Amino acid sequence: MATIFSRIIAGEIPCYKVAENEQYFAFLDINPLAVGHTLVVPKCETDYLFDLDDNTLSGMTLFAKQIAGKLKEMTGCKKVAMVVLGLEVPHAHIHLIPMNSENDVDFRKEKLKLTPEEFSKIAEQLNR
Repeated sequence: MATIFSRIIAGEIPCYKVAENEQYFAFLDINPLAVGHTLVVPKCETDYLFDLDDNTLSGMTLFAKQIAGKLKEMTGCKKVAMVVLGLEVPHAHIHLIPMNSENDVDFRKEKLKLTPEEFSKIAEQLNR
């Protein structure tokens, strides 16, 4: 059975898409720690990030770098954190989180509550 991320990539489950190319897909996290919190995934279904072949892993990092630049520009944050965390979805993924302090990347803190309109506006800004 396909992972939820594979189903999002296939368009079976809606998302707020940020970027896509032949190998990678990026979309807004629906339980964000910060405005613009984005998930970057390879289109190939691989559970563990470090099981990806070297070319796919390095390409994914470069793809994430492009998005991080847009996030930094859009949000005015100090840095964009790149976090590999999560066991609940067996599909390699990277979290990109705009941050001004290390506390901004605490996954135990309460998540933002954004409206569909707010998510759409953020995704649209990042798609430019």
